[in-house]
Amino acid sequence: MSDQDHVDFIIEQWANEKPGMNTDSMALIGRIYRLYNHLAAEVEACHKQHGLNFGEFDVLATLLRSGEPWTLTPTELFQSAMLSSGAMTNRLNRLEKAGLISRKPSESDKRSMLVVLTFAGRAVAHRAVESHMDNLNRLTQSLGNEERDALGGLLKHWLTQFEGQPMGKKSNN
Repeated sequence: MSDQDHVDFIIEQWANEKPGMNTDSMALIGRIYRLYNHLAAEVEACHKQHGLNFGEFDVLATLLRSGEPWTLTPTELFQSAMLSSGAMTNRLNRLEKAGLISRKPSESDKRSMLVVLTFAGRAVAHRAVESHMDNLNRLTQSLGNEERDALGGLLKHWLTQFEGQPMGKKSNN
């Protein structure tokens, strides 16, 4: 079995075409990009088994992990979810139509709405999250614990260069 991957092929082509060009970052980001594509397809297939796409799963999972009463404002939901705000309204509309969430006026601010995970939504979310975690564990099983810890630490360090402090952490300033 060879340790060669498609990125090695690409880097070799660049070495022939532009000798001396530093392609280390290209190789690193290329591998992350290709891994993302493989992982995204596997994750999406898992969510599809529960009748959800990634964005819908993320909304349900975010509401579930927020704890009882499984209710957030749309802004809180967007800020806590792992997705962009772009299609949030459409996601909420689809989930509401499916009976997995409901929207109700806020008691403290009648102008704003709250997104509530319904009983049916909690049941779907619990099943989907368990499948999702099983799937993620399967996808990372080829890495040992030390490799997962090292990779996780490196990626976290790199990600904080773009995102700053994780949510829920207060600055010491």
